[in-house]
Amino acid sequence: MKVISLKIPDIKLIEPDSFDDERGFFFESFNQKKFNSLVGVPDIFVQDNHSKSKKGVLRGLHYQVEPFDQGKLVRVIKGKVFDVVVDIRKNSPTYNHWLAETLSESNKKQLWIPSGFAHGFLALEDDTDFLYKTTKYYSTEHERVIGYNDKKFNIEWPEVAGGFILGEKDFNAYKKSL
Repeated sequence: MKVISLKIPDIKLIEPDSFDDERGFFFESFNQKKFNSLVGVPDIFVQDNHSKSKKGVLRGLHYQVEPFDQGKLVRVIKGKVFDVVVDIRKNSPTYNHWLAETLSESNKKQLWIPSGFAHGFLALEDDTDFLYKTTKYYSTEHERVIGYNDKKFNIEWPEVAGGFILGEKDFNAYKKSL
């Protein structure tokens, strides 16, 4: 497993060791002991989530506030996404900075996103399966949404034929950011 610090140092790109041959591949997708040691965090995961999206579905930017602020380990098992993380920690030197990575079934990359970050993704292929582990349980009362189009971030989302497909809470956040 290779762990890479990105332009926002607390965000880690994880590249698993994959053993590929004519039969397919094998890789260890998660190991708590290795994760904690290599990423340098004591967190454990309490919940796994799985979403399926059509091409053009944009989910986010989501986060939860204390005491349910979540760290997330995200990956794609089918398809491809443009994955975005925004630093919303007010005292951080990278406050309001964002970064993006392409995660796909073929590259098998994962992102570690500690609490204090908003997260979202755009499905770039139909039938994209997105998995993520969280360090705290989901809480409707503690969830917050920032519009993907918020001008203070100027996120450069890829264009998708037909435009983005938004759920109700993401659409409402989009309207507020206009």
